[in-house]
Amino acid sequence: MTVLEKYGLWCAKAVEDDDLVKELERMKDDEKAMEDAFYKDLEFGTGGLRGVIGAGTNRMNIYTVRKASQGYSNYLNANFKSPSVAIAYDSRIKSDLFSKTAAGVFAANGIKVLIYPKLMPTPSLSFAVRHHGTSGGIVVTASHNPAKYNGYKVYGPDGCQITTEGAKEILKCINEIDIFNGVKTMDFDEGIRNKSIEYIPSSTTDAFIEAVSNESLIKNGGFDKSVSIVYTPLHGAGLECVTRCLKENGYTDIKVVEKQAVPDGNFPTCPYPNPEIREALELGLEKCRETGSDLLIATDPDSDRVGIAVRNGRGEYELLTGNEVGMLLLVYIAERRREINMMPKNPVMVKTIVTIDLAKRIAASYGVETREVLTGFKFIGEQIGLLEKEGHPERYILGFEESYGYLSGTYVRDKDAVNGALMIADMFVYFRSKGLSLLQRLEMIYSEFGYCLNTLHNYGFEGIKGFDTMQSVMKRLRNLKIDSILDRHIDSIGDYKLGLIHTRACTDIPTGLPSSDVLKFILEGDISFVVRPSGTEPKLKLYLSVSAPTKKEAVEIESRLKTEIEGLMGI
Repeated sequence: MTVLEKYGLWCAKAVEDDDLVKELERMKDDEKAMEDAFYKDLEFGTGGLRGVIGAGTNRMNIYTVRKASQGYSNYLNANFKSPSVAIAYDSRIKSDLFSKTAAGVFAANGIKVLIYPKLMPTPSLSFAVRHHGTSGGIVVTASHNPAKYNGYKVYGPDGCQITTEGAKEILKCINEIDIFNGVKTMDFDEGIRNKSIEYIPSSTTDAFIEAVSNESLIKNGGFDKSVSIVYTPLHGAGLECVTRCLKENGYTDIKVVEKQAVPDGNFPTCPYPNPEIREALELGLEKCRETGSDLLIATDPDSDRVGIAVRNGRGEYELLTGNEVGMLLLVYIAERRREINMMPKNPVMVKTIVTIDLAKRIAASYGVETREVLTGFKFIGEQIGLLEKEGHPERYILGFEESYGYLSGTYVRDKDAVNGALMIADMFVYFRSKGLSLLQRLEMIYSEFGYCLNTLHNYGFEGIKGFDTMQSVMKRLRNLKIDSILDRHIDSIGDYKLGLIHTRACTDIPTGLPSSDVLKFILEGDISFVVRPSGTEPKLKLYLSVSAPTKKEAVEIESRLKTEIEGLMGI
């Protein structure tokens, strides 16, 4: 069908949501808007669905949610006897509507539905799947994206987001569905009445908080927990679980940023609700200055990522990156486990390939094995599952990624900002008991291992032409015929789409990882960069990792490296 034919069909059929009807009417004289809304179907992959809320096949709306849910239902009914799903959602626009819409489709297909009665953190969905033994689950969220986005993450029975193969099977089922005539539906309230849809009890949340609390390594150490904490959920789902978990573990001096405490998918105080971005944390930093607090903790809208700021020696507040927090957590966990004789035999730390390379050297110094996986916490969760199958889940001590995601336990298979917030508070208290601030301990790491600067640069490519441009850039990089960058030899090039690492010695080593459109170049001198298209937004991501004797030198090298790579990419 042409774009115009699709538009006409939607005008005739998409009449159940007044917002969509009005948008379709506005679109009739806007050819560009119409093309962007209908030129393709919203892509379904290992991250599920994610897109702009609105009318069209390339948008998040009740019809694309129904189609995805029908495809997932067909997959579940084909692969499980008496299947069931768990559902959670966050504060985003239409999250409650989309979650109830999906629940109605599952129920109409004979699938038992367990749904949280209120917004909850994404990791609580992973927990519910495992706790209740469901066949899978979904979370309606777009994580830290701007307000115009929403999404639909799909989880397997292990509590992990679906893997590449699972996504392919579900996508095949989805593609067989007629979006208007091929979907079974049931009214949500009817499902509640006939008990095909049931609310997840509060006891599940209690069990989730208890599981997070059990990960604390300083429960019985007599530590002074009078740290002053400012916390902001950035208008999202973290408020109840994060503050409750901290309080139940002895942290009582918690000041919430009131203007950001109320769930609001419009994110009025932080248009880009990402704890990686300073602007999103300005209200929290302001409250820290007012109260003289020790620590700022911020969680993103679905509370799976956590960012922090700490006071420095000049009385100002510094934000720590996801890599810096991850390295500090690794050191804290390794040192504390040794102190209390809880370091397992052959411990394992898991990180993504775009996460700071220095973490691998730190892990080795503590006798910890590092496993590197593709971008996406589902691949970290997959490694936990592999350790579990081997009979040794206790070997896992930490997983983290540069994008502010952490997990220290095996009770869920996703990054968890509730767990992250507690670990960070515990780590702060632990190092303070040694007479060290987090910044001082970080400087000790750099003194021992050398400075390492990691940066991320995003390049936006909107619409159909933008997608083609991204593909051209990746093809251009794959076809490069060079052996050095910045006068440094290229030691290896990892092409994760082909599943091979091509070395300077002209040998090809299998990555052992699923196929993914990612390139990683490693240069001599502990310098590397990764290029990959985002799986959730129309942008290309460039990750740079530069080791140098000093921060000043690393910054200078990073700037020159970025410029040269942009030239190679042709952008």
